Amino acid sequence: MPPLTAPDLLHDSLLGPVETPRRPIYLDNHATTPVDPRVTAVILHHLASAFGNASSRDHDYGDEAEAAVVAARRQVAELVGVAPRWVVFTSGATESLNIALQGFVRVRRRGSVVRPVRIALPRTEHRAVLETASWLAERGEAELLWLPVDSLGRVDMDALQIACGADRADLVCVMAANNEVGTVHPIQEIARIAAEHGVVFMTDATQAAGKVPLALRDWGVSLAALTAHKMYGPKGIGALIVDPDLPLEPLFQGGGHQRGLRPGTLNVAGIAAFGEACRLRGEEMEEDEARIAGLRDRLQKHLVKGIPGLVINGDLTRRLAGNLHISVPDVPNNVLVANVRDTVALATGSACSSATESPSHVLTAMGLPREIIRGSLRIGLGKFTTADEVEAAAGHIAGAVARIRDKMQTFAI
Repeated sequence: MPPLTAPDLLHDSLLGPVETPRRPIYLDNHATTPVDPRVTAVILHHLASAFGNASSRDHDYGDEAEAAVVAARRQVAELVGVAPRWVVFTSGATESLNIALQGFVRVRRRGSVVRPVRIALPRTEHRAVLETASWLAERGEAELLWLPVDSLGRVDMDALQIACGADRADLVCVMAANNEVGTVHPIQEIARIAAEHGVVFMTDATQAAGKVPLALRDWGVSLAALTAHKMYGPKGIGALIVDPDLPLEPLFQGGGHQRGLRPGTLNVAGIAAFGEACRLRGEEMEEDEARIAGLRDRLQKHLVKGIPGLVINGDLTRRLAGNLHISVPDVPNNVLVANVRDTVALATGSACSSATESPSHVLTAMGLPREIIRGSLRIGLGKFTTADEVEAAAGHIAGAVARIRDKMQTFAI
C-alpha cells in the first residue's frame, strides 16, 4: 500500500473528514499582501528548475538565471516609469532607503559640502526613513529640515518651497503614499519644486507602486524605494530606483554586482517573482484598484452606520484605494483588535511599529487628538478581498465595538 498523502489524510474513510480551520478575514494588506498564485508559480520554477546563479556565465543554467533577472529589471522599470538601468535589486524597501540616504550623504560629504547634508522631510515618513535620517543627524553628517503636515497628512507645500530655497536643502524625502492613513502625496508637484531649486528628490514608493500610476523619470524623481510584498509578491525582495547620473556610496563591498551599489549573489527566484508581480500590476492595477475602492467605500459606509461616533482619518479625496483608517475614540484600539482577532485581521498601526506601545508617530505629526490616536485602526483591503468578506468584517467590527462599549458602561456604573 502506498504511503498516505496530506489529501488522503484529510479524506481517509478510517479517520473521517477533517475540517480545515476557518481563518480570519484578512484586512491588513498595507502590512503585506498575499502572494498572487501566478507569482508563486514563478518562485517555484526558479527554486526547483531554473536554479542557476545569474553571475555564472559558463553554462546554460547561469544564462537562464541572468535572462530572468534582465526580464524582471525591465518589468520593474516599466511599472514605475524608468529605464531598466535605474533598477537595483535589494532585500526590500528598508535596505533601499538606507542605501539611498546613507549613500547620498556620504558622497556629498566627500565633495565640496563641508556642512552637514540638509534633508527636508515630514515626520509622517516610514520609520526606515526617519530612523536612518536621525542616525545620520546624530553623527553630524546630516541636518534635518522638518516639513509640517496638516490634519489630513498633507505636506505643507509652502514650507517645502522654503526648505528647497532659503534653507538650501540638499535632498527632499516625501513618501508617495502614507503607510498608515493612505494619503497620496502630489509627487509630481513636489519633484517639480525640488528641481526648480536644484534639490535631489527621493520618494518611498513602497505603498504606491502597483496601486497608483507612477512616471518617476518624467517627474524628476532621482531615488525611490520599492518592495514586492506590498504588490502581491514575496517578502525579502525589493528595489532601489536610482538615476544612473546620481552618485551613491554603497553600504557593502564585494563582487561588484549591480553597478557596485549592491554586491552579493542575486536572489533570482525573488527577483523573477518581483518582476512578475510588477508585470501583473501594470496590466491589472487600474481595474483592481477601482474594485478595491468600491469595496473600501462599502465597508466605510457600513462602519459609519454601525458605529456611532466613528471618525475617518486621512485625506478622503486623495488616498489609496484599499486604505480605510478609522478611530473609535472611546474604545482603545488594542482592545478592539483583540476582540476581533479570531474573525478579522486588523492593525493598530504600521507593521514596523506594532511591537511598540508608543502612539502612532504619523497621527501625532498630524496633530490629531489623543483619543483619536488611542482608538485608531488601519484597515487595508486588497485584490483578494471579497464583497462577502467586507459585509462580514463590518458586522464583526461593529459588533465588537458594541460589546466593548456595553462592558465599559457596566464597569463605569
